Amino acid sequence: MRRVLLGGAFALASVLGAIPAHAQAVPAPPGQITVEVETVNGSGCPQGTASVAAAEDNTAFTVTYSDYLAQAGGGSNPIDSRKNCQLGLKIHIPQGFTYAIARADYRGFAYLQRGASALQRTSYYFQGSSQTTRSTHGFAGPLVDNWQASDETDYASLVWAPCGEERTLNVNTELRVSAGTSNPQAVSFMTMDSTDGSVSTKYHLEWKECPAG
Repeated sequence: MRRVLLGGAFALASVLGAIPAHAQAVPAPPGQITVEVETVNGSGCPQGTASVAAAEDNTAFTVTYSDYLAQAGGGSNPIDSRKNCQLGLKIHIPQGFTYAIARADYRGFAYLQRGASALQRTSYYFQGSSQTTRSTHGFAGPLVDNWQASDETDYASLVWAPCGEERTLNVNTELRVSAGTSNPQAVSFMTMDSTDGSVSTKYHLEWKECPAG
């Protein structure tokens, strides 16, 4: 069973890294995990505009964007109505442990005219997995405010990184804005960025010990 906060549907539909049912969640491992951006592509994250950092307590990592904005209307270039970012992340963790993404929090700012709409979409998959499930959150104008959306996966439905292997975690995000029936001379936009580093997408981690041997 999966719980979705503020709309949308989130799942990691893969059997990659399955671990025996008797294995139990454990506190975050000691030491400091590291997260590195291995690859970055997309109009929403030009080179040098996306950064990643792990929490000191190993319970989460954050992705901060500085140039992630989609817009429509008011003479906007049609290609600006959709922006996307594809990140390949290397998460270095202590031996004997594995992790899963238990919750993801997305934040940004929306300026949507009456009649305009927007969506934020995300997908996750481990390297080598052919299964990808998307999360989509919709927004409707009029809206001029910070926005936040969260996806939470119940423990029984978590998908774990393979034990004993270092697989790239691919995180794909997308913003779309449609002018819809709004005044065609008025601009609507939505961001998932921050100029001061205070607004980040946060991915919360769950941990397990790998089976011995």
